[in-house]
Amino acid sequence: MNSFFAMMSRMKYIDRWALMRNSRNENLSEHSLEVSMIAHALAVIGNSCLGKELDAGKAAILGMYHDATEIITGDMPTPVKYYNSEIKNTYKDIEHKASQNLLGMLPKEMRKSYLEIFEKQEEDSYLWKLVKAADKLSAYIKCVEEEQTGNLEFVRAKEQTIGHIKRMELPEAELFLTYFMDAYGKNLDELTGGEV
Repeated sequence: MNSFFAMMSRMKYIDRWALMRNSRNENLSEHSLEVSMIAHALAVIGNSCLGKELDAGKAAILGMYHDATEIITGDMPTPVKYYNSEIKNTYKDIEHKASQNLLGMLPKEMRKSYLEIFEKQEEDSYLWKLVKAADKLSAYIKCVEEEQTGNLEFVRAKEQTIGHIKRMELPEAELFLTYFMDAYGKNLDELTGGEV
């Protein structure tokens, strides 16, 4: 039985931010789409603003599947996942086994194409940096949106996340913040100039 895509469809059942009080729950499917769009945007920014030649389509695909193993493992909260090197390494091993499990749900003829997505390839190392930045930007956006609703639960997470993004020193991420971040938290009329 080839159950890969039936498993992918289960992303919508995995809630994120389990340790936090959320004004609006976010599931893995929503998060993966947002990371995919932002990773694509970061690659486009790299190409159009910084003179790079990045594969924006591949960045989007890597972003789309970057947390797919959480269908099996669940969303491990960051403070737990990175508590110490032993837990971090054990979790990486669990993620690897989960990715092998998911790849085994594909027809053999298709596995090589998906292996390039699930197993990080050296030639894609910069694209994976962009995906990591997109993941952090998505988390930052979530924090901003929660804060806009008056939920102070995310204030510290917001500070930590923007600090992490800045420490990455990725010009694409800096430009994304400059070009797009101010629009988050605005209402529909403000975003469209009242013309909807």
